[in-house]
Amino acid sequence: MRSIKTTLAKAGINTFFFLLVLSILLAYLFPEIGSTGSWIPLDGITYYGVAIIFFFYGVKISPGALKAGLANWKLHLLVQVSTFLFFPAVILTLLAIWGNEQSPLWIGTFYLAALPSTVSSSVVMVSIAKGNLPAAIFNASVSSILGIFITPIWMSLYLTGADGDYQLTDTIYKLIVQVLIPVLVGFSLHRYLGEWVAAQQKWLKNFDQSIILLIVFSAFANSFAEKMFEGQSLQALVVLSALMLLFFLAMMGLMYGLSRLMSFSYADRVTVLFCGSKKSLVQGAVMGKILFPDPVVFGVVLLPLMIYHTQQLIVGSALAERLGARHQSHK
Repeated sequence: MRSIKTTLAKAGINTFFFLLVLSILLAYLFPEIGSTGSWIPLDGITYYGVAIIFFFYGVKISPGALKAGLANWKLHLLVQVSTFLFFPAVILTLLAIWGNEQSPLWIGTFYLAALPSTVSSSVVMVSIAKGNLPAAIFNASVSSILGIFITPIWMSLYLTGADGDYQLTDTIYKLIVQVLIPVLVGFSLHRYLGEWVAAQQKWLKNFDQSIILLIVFSAFANSFAEKMFEGQSLQALVVLSALMLLFFLAMMGLMYGLSRLMSFSYADRVTVLFCGSKKSLVQGAVMGKILFPDPVVFGVVLLPLMIYHTQQLIVGSALAERLGARHQSHK
C-alpha cells in the first residue's frame, strides 16, 4: 500500500505546493518587485506564457479519446452540470442569505465556483481509487474547454450585479485571443506534435508551474503593495478555510449521492466523485489575469481558490488512497 506521502506528492502536494507558499511570502516581503511598474516585465512574460500553456494543452488533446468518451454521456453530463451549475448555485444561495457581493473574498469564492474542473489531480486521484480513467480524462478535457466560455459568462452576471462595470464582450475577445485560439491551433497540430509533447511532459509541467508561480507572485505583490489584506484577521482566514473545507466536502457528498441515485458502477462513481468536486488552480490563475484586470484586487480574489485547491489535494488524496485500497481488498 503506497504511503499517504507518496499519494500527496502524485496529486500535487510536492515542491510546487511549497513554491506557491514561498511565492506569497516573497510577495509579502518584496511587493515592489512584483507589482505594476516593476522593472521586471511580469505582465508581458505571463501574457505570452499563458498562450503557450494553452497551445500545448491543445496539442495534448486526442481527437480519438474525445470521440470514444462520448458514449458515457450520463456520467459526463453529471460532472459538467456539477462543475458549472451546482457550484455557482450553492454560492449564490449562500450569498443571498449571508454574503456581501462587493467583498473581494466573496467575488473570489464565486470565481472559484465558476471555474472548470482540474485536470491532473482529478485524473491521478481517479486512477488511485480505481475509477474510470478514460472518463476522467474526457471530462477534464471537456471541462477546460467549456470553462473558456462559461466562466466569463458567470462572472459577467455576478460582477455586473455587484458593480455594474464588467465588459463581457471585451473579456471574451481577450480569452479567445489568449486562450481559445492557442488551444485550437494546438489541437489541429495533435497528429504532428502529440507524440513529441507527450515525451516532453516533465519540461512542459515545469514551464506551466513557473508561469503560475509568476502570476500568483504578481497578484499577491500588487495586493500587498496596496494593503488590500489589511483588516483581514487570522480569525477571518481560519473561518474562510473552514468554509472552503465544508464546501468541498458538501460537493463531494452531493456527487456521491447523485451517482448512487443514478445507479452508476463503482468506477463511474469514483470518477464523478473526484471530477465533479474539483476546481482548477491553473485555469483560475491564468484566466483571472484577464477576468480581473485590476492587479490589486486579483490577489485577494485568488485566496479562496488557493485554499480550496490545497484542501482538495489533501482531503482528496487521502480519500482516493482509502477507496483504492478498499476496492482492491474486495476483489
